[in-house]
Amino acid sequence: QVQLIESGGGLVQAGDSLRLSCAASGRTFSSYAMGWFRQAPGKEREFVAAISRSGGSTDYADSVKGRFTISRDNAKNTVTLQMNSLKREDTAVYYCAADFRIVITRRPSDYDYWGQGTQVTVSS
Repeated sequence: QVQLIESGGGLVQAGDSLRLSCAASGRTFSSYAMGWFRQAPGKEREFVAAISRSGGSTDYADSVKGRFTISRDNAKNTVTLQMNSLKREDTAVYYCAADFRIVITRRPSDYDYWGQGTQVTVSS
């Protein structure tokens, strides 16, 4: 069993930055890849970013590439999502998720554990 708790969401203005964190517990953190997803009202959950077990591989959705950075600290059991140059369309609930596969994936159904989410609201 893995427990994931997100933090760092809030209300910001367009162009601002925000840093989300996800704290993991329950199993060896370095044994699973991590992903960030988001879900806006009335929309399906969508992939944002993912990072491999070691942190050596990352993947980003085109919509956030160049603005968002995913990283992990296996010693502290945390994964972070640094979000810069935020836009109104980034407004959503952001979720972190854990996946025990070796290859990082964009499919939500591939992830085994999910956090409760943290709200990010970007105003213009």
